[in-house]
Order: sequence, then structure tokens, then C-alpha cells
Amino acid sequence: AVRLVESGGGLVQAGGSLRLSCAASGFTFGATYMTWFRQPPGKGLEKVANISPSGNTFYGEDVKGRFSVSRDNSKSIMYLNLNNVKTEDTAMYYCAKGTGFTDRGPGTQVTVTP
Repeated sequence: AVRLVESGGGLVQAGGSLRLSCAASGFTFGATYMTWFRQPPGKGLEKVANISPSGNTFYGEDVKGRFSVSRDNSKSIMYLNLNNVKTEDTAMYYCAKGTGFTDRGPGTQVTVTP
């Protein structure tokens, strides 16, 4: 079965950095697109970034230039580096298999303080 587990969330001050990880199992990770989503409190789901099996990336406009997605296919792990974070980056962050939200992890909370 598909299993995705996010980690690395926490409290960070505005302007700081954080790295999220997503450990995957139960499918051929190296052949699969992977996506980071987030859901800010009281708001809808947003696509943050995704990465192709070969490493091509896409970023949402709100995070472009500040966040960086990467993957280690040998370890079946995807990463999201959050740099120069803003209070509006506060959200639950989810990793997902593919480009949709069906197969996703439980999420990791990121809270950015002023």
C-alpha cells in the first residue's frame, strides 16, 4: 500500500528556513511525480510545488524563488526547502503521490511567527 509520511515541520520565525521531508513507500517512487500541497488555516488547498521523476520542477507563484523541491530516488524521499518564510506560509503541508491529492500523507504543520 502507498505510504507517505511528512516530517520537519515546526515553528519558525519570518525570514527563517525549514526543510520538510516526505518518506515514501509502497510504489515505484523513482518513476512517479510527487507534489507538495499546503492548506493554510481556514483556507483551501494550494499546490506548492511538484517534481518529475527526472527532477523537473514546478512552483506555485506564492513560493517561487523562496521554496525548493528536490528528491532522492535512491532513498524514496522528497524534500521541500522553505527559505525566507513569511507568516502567510503558515499551513499544514502535505506530500502526495502524483499530481493529485488522493494519495497523501497525514501532513506536517509549519507555523511562521512574525
